[in-house]
Amino acid sequence: MGNLEARRLDDSEHDEFTSVFGAAFLEDSEADLARLRPIVPHVTPLGVFDDAEMVGCGGHYSTYMSLPGARSCPVAGVTLVGVKPGHRRRGVLTALMRAQLDGLRDADVPLAALYASEGAIYGRFGYGMASFENHLSLPGRVAFRGDVEVDERPVREIDLDEALPAIYAQHARAAANRPGWIGRDSAWRARERMRQARAGRAPYRCALHDGGHAIYRVSPDWTERGPDYRMEVVSLVADDPASYAALCRHLLDFDLVSEVTWRKAAIDEPVVRMLVDPRAAAQRVVDGVWLRLVDVEAALTSRDYLADVDVVLEVRDAFCPWNEGRWRLRTRASAVERTSEPAQLALDVADLAAAYLGGSTLHQLAAAGRVRELEPGALTAASRALAGDRAPSCPDAF
Repeated sequence: MGNLEARRLDDSEHDEFTSVFGAAFLEDSEADLARLRPIVPHVTPLGVFDDAEMVGCGGHYSTYMSLPGARSCPVAGVTLVGVKPGHRRRGVLTALMRAQLDGLRDADVPLAALYASEGAIYGRFGYGMASFENHLSLPGRVAFRGDVEVDERPVREIDLDEALPAIYAQHARAAANRPGWIGRDSAWRARERMRQARAGRAPYRCALHDGGHAIYRVSPDWTERGPDYRMEVVSLVADDPASYAALCRHLLDFDLVSEVTWRKAAIDEPVVRMLVDPRAAAQRVVDGVWLRLVDVEAALTSRDYLADVDVVLEVRDAFCPWNEGRWRLRTRASAVERTSEPAQLALDVADLAAAYLGGSTLHQLAAAGRVRELEPGALTAASRALAGDRAPSCPDAF
């Protein structure tokens, strides 16, 4: 391996970027590359070069993320990360992560987020498992409890692009109170077009209600017993419980559909608690968004807290040493500052990221040996403060 250089790419290098990513994920047919190319202009692309050859790639979307306390802040949605076959385990990904995180720090972006293709990769770069996804499956026409209020306003089937103004507005309203949600814009629509274009995938459909919307697709099938259609919910956004119930009933009540699946449901998805028989919902929890605190001070001052706490954190950060050291968090004063006072809790930056949205509590991480309490009482106080009212989730892939 020669000397690796990681740098930002110009427009003339976008096709090579696409080819490297396609090769990394074994999706390098012309059809695959045609599907990927429209995405690249929406990201800040980086390439890693071994002399003149691009051997790694990655990029990020500039968007925002909702945080506990109805707050939000800029986040880099890291995506399209790949290493060319034949060049793995030679420092390419490390060079890419180094260049990207340095660039985000220079641009004053406090958070970076990604979905991990493999769960063991990104912890060494300071990313923590910050949310979980619920792979939810419901039988068609499953019954709701009698006390569930269903909004009687109509749900209309509408072309997705025609519905975009309403989708953006409804999503922005709902996202304010859903930690982990990211913004929707033209880049989001380009990503959804890319996923729609995968070979053999059914087209997206959109159900629009005055109080929300659902995006879904249906795979038809017939057996000797009759129709056996399967529906996949891509996302469901609602202003209030009654609108949410109306959209759920619209999806569940199609006569031909035997099963409705939702791979990016939240682990506290309300529909489960609306059912007469909660066991009718099959649920499997997997990791969701992985989060990186690019700037610990800026990140901790960007969110609200459920309880007052004054605690000194000893933060380890081997990959971004500017975060390393002791930080005093005072939630009542909305202050985070470096300090020489004795530490009360010690943890890695990846574990602070895991607790940042409320997806894991510091108590849970301490039980796994990942957080050390250095002063009695500090763990409970800090864990309560960092917790959230709702489980973080992210309905959008990136």
